Amino acid sequence: MFTVVFIAFSQKNIGSQAWTFKDYSLEETLEKISALGLKKIEMFPKQRFSRVDSTLTSYKMPKSQLVKLKALLKKYKVKVVSYGVISLKKEKDWIHLFEFAKDMKIKTIITEPAQDQIATIDKLCKQYKIYASIHNHAKPKRHWWNPANVKQGLIGRSKYLGVCADVGHWKRSNLDVTASLKLLKGKITELHIKDVNKPSSKGKPVPLGTGIINWENVFNELNRQKFKGNYIIEHTAKKSVLIKELQHNIAFLKTYIK
Repeated sequence: MFTVVFIAFSQKNIGSQAWTFKDYSLEETLEKISALGLKKIEMFPKQRFSRVDSTLTSYKMPKSQLVKLKALLKKYKVKVVSYGVISLKKEKDWIHLFEFAKDMKIKTIITEPAQDQIATIDKLCKQYKIYASIHNHAKPKRHWWNPANVKQGLIGRSKYLGVCADVGHWKRSNLDVTASLKLLKGKITELHIKDVNKPSSKGKPVPLGTGIINWENVFNELNRQKFKGNYIIEHTAKKSVLIKELQHNIAFLKTYIK
């Protein structure tokens, strides 16, 4: 039986991307992050539902599955604060996604959309009063790897369209993370928190503070902006060290987040 050490802390805006536990089911993920003291999760669409149920955590899951999902979240006292990263093409699929988010009371959809989908997404954000945040992978992945492109894409859009800043991927694109945060001031709703060992596409995730990101500068800038959004840990590692490294990452964030 897998066991973890419980960590108690008061920083309620720290959570985990379910992708961190991609080798486990959602049920196992909830068990582990709850034991770590986390109360927030960002679900992703392609995780197995449970140890005995191979249904994926897709926004298209049937109503009966939604009932089971809500029961699991209640059992482990974890809240789904965001869902993604997801990219869709047809408006009917976007509507289905927003209906799912509404039913689950998810506040933010994390997306990396085609540029011609921005108007549709913004329209639905305003209709459903649900936020959508543009996520970035490392270059040359899509248009949004460059924060200048993200800033341009948000011009004239509603308050519901914002940014999910993946600082690790910014660094993998050899960008200045602090400068990127400054450029998108006022638009950042969520952070994907990871550290990396190289400023290139070959950069690998490492425990926070052991890579090449200048976290002191990053958090000084976030404090200057009075950032109040969620810090979503997204970390990949071998199963044998994953929990230990997540414990390190949580303790590391506690030194900066007050």
